[in-house]
Amino acid sequence: MKLLKIELENCYGIKKMQVQFDFSSGRAYAIYAPNGSMKSSLAQTFQDIIDGNPSKDRIFPLRVNKRSITDEHAVNLPKESVLVVRPYDEVLGHTEKTSTLLVNPVLRKEYEDLHIAIDAAKALFLKALREQADSKKDVEREISSTFTPGDDQFYRALIRIKDELFSQKDAPFADIKYDIIFDEKVQSFLGTKDFKTAIETYITKYNELLSASTYFKKGTFNYYNAATIAKQLADNGFFAANHTVNLNAETKIEITSQKELEDLIAKEKDSISKDKDLKKKFAEIEKLIQKNATVRDFEGYLANHEELLAKLANIKEFKEEVWKSYIKARFELYLDLVDKYRAAETKRKQIEQQAAKERTLWEEVIDIFNDRFFVPFRLEAINRVSVILGQEPMLSLGFTFEDGADNASVEKADLMKVLSQGEKKALYVLNILFEIEVRKKAKLETLLIVDDIADSFDYKNKYAIIQYLKDIADDPHFNVIILTHNFDFYRTVQSRFVSYSNCLMASKSSAGIILNQAAGIQNVFVNDWKLHFFDTPKKRIASIPFLRNLIEFTRGPIDANFIKLTSLLHWKADSAQITQSELDTIYNNLFATTGASPDGTSPVITQIRKEANDCLTAPDGINFENKIVLAVAIRLVAEEFMVKKINDPSYVTELDSNQTPRLLTKFRGKFPAELAAIGTIQRVILMTPENIHLNSFMYEPILDMSDEHLRKLYKEVLALS
Repeated sequence: MKLLKIELENCYGIKKMQVQFDFSSGRAYAIYAPNGSMKSSLAQTFQDIIDGNPSKDRIFPLRVNKRSITDEHAVNLPKESVLVVRPYDEVLGHTEKTSTLLVNPVLRKEYEDLHIAIDAAKALFLKALREQADSKKDVEREISSTFTPGDDQFYRALIRIKDELFSQKDAPFADIKYDIIFDEKVQSFLGTKDFKTAIETYITKYNELLSASTYFKKGTFNYYNAATIAKQLADNGFFAANHTVNLNAETKIEITSQKELEDLIAKEKDSISKDKDLKKKFAEIEKLIQKNATVRDFEGYLANHEELLAKLANIKEFKEEVWKSYIKARFELYLDLVDKYRAAETKRKQIEQQAAKERTLWEEVIDIFNDRFFVPFRLEAINRVSVILGQEPMLSLGFTFEDGADNASVEKADLMKVLSQGEKKALYVLNILFEIEVRKKAKLETLLIVDDIADSFDYKNKYAIIQYLKDIADDPHFNVIILTHNFDFYRTVQSRFVSYSNCLMASKSSAGIILNQAAGIQNVFVNDWKLHFFDTPKKRIASIPFLRNLIEFTRGPIDANFIKLTSLLHWKADSAQITQSELDTIYNNLFATTGASPDGTSPVITQIRKEANDCLTAPDGINFENKIVLAVAIRLVAEEFMVKKINDPSYVTELDSNQTPRLLTKFRGKFPAELAAIGTIQRVILMTPENIHLNSFMYEPILDMSDEHLRKLYKEVLALS
């Protein structure tokens, strides 16, 4: 591709944009774009091509959208030919399952998404089963141990019973309380000698006799309950306080003592069973049951569920039936989980197969990373030999921390705790390197869109990234568009490999996005403003902070010319009287020139105000000089307003530093009710100092500030008067 034509309307905040990139003169373009102007929007638009999605405006979805991105033959870009590298913060972090697997990022993302879906489906399924079983046990382990030899084979257990569940028509045991029947103590109790015969005889006969009892009633008040009540009443002084108990039968009986109640219970007990052998068996079982509360709960539950007695002869088989009933009751959740698990298994096998093919390339990428990036660790494929021998399907990443001559192998989680943010982000580059190297090997024609990849990296690794981008731009199969809001990165890219003609700057207006030829990338003062000091008023005014800084660096802040220039950046007693000729003299003395302005007698302040007013109607664009002119004028007007209102010449004369904030403090103290003016001046302090003071040579902040913001603020300070 030699030519890229882009026409966009209403794409993620880009209202309108028309631009052409001619790669015949250079394979790399760099675009400087302040935050909020177009970088992420353009990157997302290209990502839509990759994903096969239409582009849109997220905030105003009803706006008519247009996206035309074609080559020199008016052919749409195929999705395979586009690669977008997004900022680190927008990349989904790797999960524990995949963070050290060296696999294709696309496959990795698919695999991670499957695991996320599996984990969500599993959580819903287990929650539903806990509710169904009314259990506090580890349901996952219970299911595994029920259907497999171990307690850690959950998915194997689920898959084993799938056909059985499909053939099962109902869920007969879905309402059983699991923890009562399958309690460990209950299970131990059920395993005792002659239990099955004895318990069936006991429960059946017991229920029969209870039906005929005078005082006891099945399921509510048996003789165990009565004995317990008798003891509790006595222990709590019930009878000692002369209270009595009435028992309702054919004739009401009043009980006045513990012994009387116990005797009646014993008598009633005796009358229930007169067979000596059966009574002996009852006594044995009763003794076992009454040993602990858990087993007593089981006895009570079983008494009301006689239908379960027959199932207790084969407790293992019964346990399987119970769990299958629970699962059948929540069958849809079960099917969803099993289907997702099987899909993940299929994808895992695909990943392993692909990883085997990519092994050598991953090793090359590791070498590139270790050689180029400055981090306190080295990467290595820890299972290289096992993979080569076919013992393991995928390369895994290992980390060796280096501290001078010492080194130690560390787990990734431990390594992350000691790395800086920049060092952590450097690791993100690994996947990018792999994707690019794959395309290099395949000689795939690629348009690479790089969106602020170097943001937040330290300088050493920022330069490593720049060098790698240069290598990519030298490859005949790659065209590169670099998007950045970092002006230092932008300047470095231009100096290393992107030609000046291919450096663009984005400006945003109400009409849309415009990409202009870059200006002022390298020393705007020397290469532009200094050349037009005497013939272009805006560039003349914009040069004042530079002149002042040069004098400060060479002669110091007590120099007379430094002080005079300060009066053109801060409102002083002489600010309005300084003429153009005086400014010419300062310039000529500094640079050994003989230039002169055509209107030497006019005040510089007058020109500053005129040019600032002109800036209000200037077209949008980068306009370095316009921004500095506005910043200078904003401060001067704001300070003049405060000085006149304060009306204290001696106080103003004594101000030798931080003049604007100190004037505001004084102004706020004298005029606390003028809240609107105070708010405006606070915005002046916030927006202008760095633009026209210490940061004169590093003017990135003013580039990031839109013309609109500065114009609005200038109008606000003008309104103060």
